[in-house]
Amino acid sequence: MISDKMQDALNNQINEEVFSSYLYLQMSAWFQSMNFPGMANWMCIQSQEEDVHVMKIYDFINNRRGHVVLQAIKAPQAQWDSPLAAFETAFSHEQYITGRINDLVSMSRELKDNATEIFLQWFVIEQVEEEASADEIVRKLKLMGDAPGGLFMLDQELAKRTFNSSPDESSAQ
Repeated sequence: MISDKMQDALNNQINEEVFSSYLYLQMSAWFQSMNFPGMANWMCIQSQEEDVHVMKIYDFINNRRGHVVLQAIKAPQAQWDSPLAAFETAFSHEQYITGRINDLVSMSRELKDNATEIFLQWFVIEQVEEEASADEIVRKLKLMGDAPGGLFMLDQELAKRTFNSSPDESSAQ
């Protein structure tokens, strides 16, 4: 069984992951409205990946005879000044989520909850990939500045991203 403290922390993480999905879906909608379908695709897939994260935690809590308690989701930001600003927001958000995952790992160690610590290792590795993926796009956007040709090429590149529904494989591309 899972402790109440760990269960509460994981339920809070479900809320963070649902918000992440919501944020990336909002970013996808914004990119669509700005006529960047490739960037919209990248964000839509990012949203889908966050949904996978939600279900991994949801299933883990249930498998440990815990109780999932869903919480209200705050509204995400709806507009950005530029594609760079949107991807900087995504990168910053992934860094925030990494910190939350690290806190969960620390808590599982304090509680001597080995099962949860092992479960969270997938998220630790996933967050390294999530940060690197968003950071790579931020660095490319900074390099190209406002060059329309560069934005067009990056948009085409990001349109090639596909969703991998398997939560056990690396999914950040």
